[in-house]
Amino acid sequence: MKRNIFYSILAIISLCFIAKAQEPSGIPYATLEEIKELVALAPCKDKERLEAVKKLFVKIGAGEADVTVEKLKNVENVIVTKKGKTDETIVVGAHYDKVADGCGAIDNWTGIVILANLYRSIKDLTTQKTYKFVAFGKEELGLLGSGEMADAIPKDKRVNYCAMVNFDSFGFNYPQVMTNISDKLLMELAKEVSAEMKVPYAQGAIEGASSDSQSFRDKKIPGITLHGMDNRWQEFLHSSKDKVENVNSQSVYIGYRHGLIFLAKIENKPCEAFRGK
Repeated sequence: MKRNIFYSILAIISLCFIAKAQEPSGIPYATLEEIKELVALAPCKDKERLEAVKKLFVKIGAGEADVTVEKLKNVENVIVTKKGKTDETIVVGAHYDKVADGCGAIDNWTGIVILANLYRSIKDLTTQKTYKFVAFGKEELGLLGSGEMADAIPKDKRVNYCAMVNFDSFGFNYPQVMTNISDKLLMELAKEVSAEMKVPYAQGAIEGASSDSQSFRDKKIPGITLHGMDNRWQEFLHSSKDKVENVNSQSVYIGYRHGLIFLAKIENKPCEAFRGK
């Protein structure tokens, strides 16, 4: 019953994701204006980003003690856990590090803003599944943060990991799926959510590119990477143009709203639902 309440509340939220509407009682969710303000906080220096992520989670409602830094080998991941009634786990992720050029506002402070606000919206709900909201370090150096986290999951515990949902680089377009690092059943679910929200859906491979969902897929944990890019992405990512003024916050906002419904649908399905046959 609680699972149905979770989905119903988020379904109501999704119906008004573009129009400004009264917040459903007791459920905090971000407005477009708030998303824009948080995107503007993107630190341009890589060494400042870990602390900025911690402060962002506290700013949107996490207790300081709830925001933990897990150091695995030579990489640090920021983790905030929302405990459910069971140990069935959904990992919701975005990387916080950046390349040398630009401010990393698109790649991937936008993903961090989505991540933090998803936590904000469901942290006080009763859920069956446990949610780990993870800001990964050193993604740009070879998926190191997510790789170390996935490696640390004991083999016999992987079955309890229902899915890994990754947000990487929004700011241009509606949520899209990176097919070369996403599992088919999760892609079908993303398409379903887009249809319900009446927003365009697209999917496609980006040759030679990867992101943190792949680290979990390598361990047979279903994964998906959602992005909000368009065909101009090569002009902006990993360049001096990756800065706040080039982010369309509406893309980030819709990515967040899409993510809410996406998580609600996973919550309402058995943990093995996305592993296929």
